[in-house]
Amino acid sequence: MNYILDSHVFLWSLLAPNKLTKKVRKILENSGNNVFISAVTFWEISLKFGLGKLDLNGVSPDELPRLAEQTGFELLPLFSEESATYHKVEAAWHRDPFDRMLIRQAILKDFILISKDEKVALYKSIGLKVEW
Repeated sequence: MNYILDSHVFLWSLLAPNKLTKKVRKILENSGNNVFISAVTFWEISLKFGLGKLDLNGVSPDELPRLAEQTGFELLPLFSEESATYHKVEAAWHRDPFDRMLIRQAILKDFILISKDEKVALYKSIGLKVEW
């Protein structure tokens, strides 16, 4: 299966794995699964870190792509088609542009988005697959 992690799930997997559900930990530990971290996630984390809104417990945002790969996650770039069709993800349910872009990537690639965010789950009606 192919999964994409929401930003909070990615950070918890590295810095606070006890916050993950047993189901999510099993998904992440299963070597048969492909787990992706989007470039959008690194952008969001770097932005929030730079604004002082996110503490990474001594880890720099610059280190996160390397840590993701060392953990066995795959890096996912943001492609033009995904950016150009972003408008198809309605803002009515969720105003966070980073989450909406992850939702768009997951739908286009037929990935399962792992997120605790209840607002994200509302996008199941337009084809999003979500796990928590």
